[in-house]
Amino acid sequence: MSIRDIEVTLLDGSTQRFGDLAPGAALVVNVASKCGFTPQYEGLEALHQEFSSSGLTVIGMPCNQFLKQEPGTSEEIGEFCKLNYGVTFPLLAKGKVNGPGADPLFKELKHAKDDKGLGGPVLWNFEKFLLSSGSDGYEGRGSRSLLRFRSAVTPEDQAIRDAIEAALTA
Repeated sequence: MSIRDIEVTLLDGSTQRFGDLAPGAALVVNVASKCGFTPQYEGLEALHQEFSSSGLTVIGMPCNQFLKQEPGTSEEIGEFCKLNYGVTFPLLAKGKVNGPGADPLFKELKHAKDDKGLGGPVLWNFEKFLLSSGSDGYEGRGSRSLLRFRSAVTPEDQAIRDAIEAALTA
């Protein structure tokens, strides 16, 4: 089974295959509305606006696992994102990224390695996972087709922009 075959639940409760939601390159981020990194929503939306026509799908998954920084309901989360940051990219239903009950998508994304070669558990809100166009995520575990950027790497960082451009042509 490919990562693109994993069923995901969107914030509105509907479900679909990850590959249908993100048929090309995808930037998946665990998000939270009460975190010091929350202003990154603005940069994520900018990436979505700039690269969606080229095949990038930015996807946020609200997560309450880190100091309970995403306490809201689906409606509250959606409203917060739209009103405060103008978010138009898809948001998944709130879920876990680590431990028992971790979302199946994040179980696979956690195989990605960061710039220091480290994979494993998500360490904090706003970790970013970039899946290249055409990659199913499995043959590329730890390779350049599945990349990880830690929370402190902002959406404006040149490393993310360069990786997105490469992912769109992979």
